[in-house]
Amino acid sequence: MKALLEYIALNLVDNHDAVQIKERTGRFTVTYELTVAPDEIGKVIGRSGRVAKAIRDVMGIAAARQNKRVHIDIE
Repeated sequence: MKALLEYIALNLVDNHDAVQIKERTGRFTVTYELTVAPDEIGKVIGRSGRVAKAIRDVMGIAAARQNKRVHIDIE
């Protein structure tokens, strides 16, 4: 799932070097902290949070296939 999030994030931003993903796993949950360059955070969040919601929806589907829940923190 981390590779999927990285693929999505890298295709949204221009500065690929600033993309960092930290993963914390629990028993039934996985939390990802997505960090991008401060001037490109708007590209990842989108207008009214639409892009962020779409990312969370796609990641939620991927997590459900593994019987887990996923949380994504965008910084």
